[in-house]
Amino acid sequence: MKHTTLVGFGCGAAAGALWGLALLAPALIQPFSPLQLATVRYLTYGLFALVALLPRWRALTARLTGKAWRELIILSFLGNILYYVILGTSVQLCGIAMPTLIVGFLPVTVTVVGALEDGAVPLRRLVPSILLSTAGISCIAWQGFHMASHSTEGHSALSLMIGLLCAVIALISWSAYTIRNARWLNQLNPPTSEHEWNMLTGLVTGAMALLMLPAAFLWQSVPTEKWGLFIAVSMGMGLLASVAANSFWNRMSRLVPLTMVGGMILFETLFSLIYGFLWEQRWPTLPEALAIILVSSSVLSCMYAHRPSKHIPDGHA
Repeated sequence: MKHTTLVGFGCGAAAGALWGLALLAPALIQPFSPLQLATVRYLTYGLFALVALLPRWRALTARLTGKAWRELIILSFLGNILYYVILGTSVQLCGIAMPTLIVGFLPVTVTVVGALEDGAVPLRRLVPSILLSTAGISCIAWQGFHMASHSTEGHSALSLMIGLLCAVIALISWSAYTIRNARWLNQLNPPTSEHEWNMLTGLVTGAMALLMLPAAFLWQSVPTEKWGLFIAVSMGMGLLASVAANSFWNRMSRLVPLTMVGGMILFETLFSLIYGFLWEQRWPTLPEALAIILVSSSVLSCMYAHRPSKHIPDGHA
């Protein structure tokens, strides 16, 4: 395996470990809303990006076209604002497991789209990875529904349905972001480095979060307690799950093919489950343990499918 692929694999794992915290955050900050969490998180992201970009603002913006700014707006909305507000709503409605398993389908959607591009690894070589991923997510799905139906707290059927719908919308939004972002970063002559693109995305996202302030804190009820925890979690997510994680993700997106980019999001699923177990102070059940093994095998299978093909001399089948 190429050195660049190994580095990309490590960057993908680091991004997943940090993004996994983001799925736990909505459970930590209740009774604050997902919109309030997203607003403070992305304001932190935007302020950090502004400070980082100021020294080279003129030189950087001179290289950006109108198309680049439009792409930044689209990606900021799809991958940050829409995705996290909807995902946070899903977590608060039906717990951590359900959104995790739905968003976990991302490797399947991105891998299939990536396999349609010119020069991509043939889809038939990715079938084992897709099957393993689907099997692992199915285990998590069964466990999620089983725990919901036997929970003493209980989630109403309506909240589960709304939460499920929100998770599906989050999956669509994140899939679109992943594909568009990877294609932009891998164009022939990108106008920015992956770090600059991350900071520009943060700046645009922060501007959107500023516009969200009235809806988040004036038109919604604001709790009178737990402000310290809320600020700490929200700003922590801005620095760890946005600045740092996105930087790792953008680096990975330039080092591995699009068909492999989708597989890397399985690390977010894996770490989200681990953090969930720690938060709930329990060991994984048998279906959850099996899911972790299947998900991990899916990533390894995806990497194996991207190994360089051995040369077969003429005259051999």
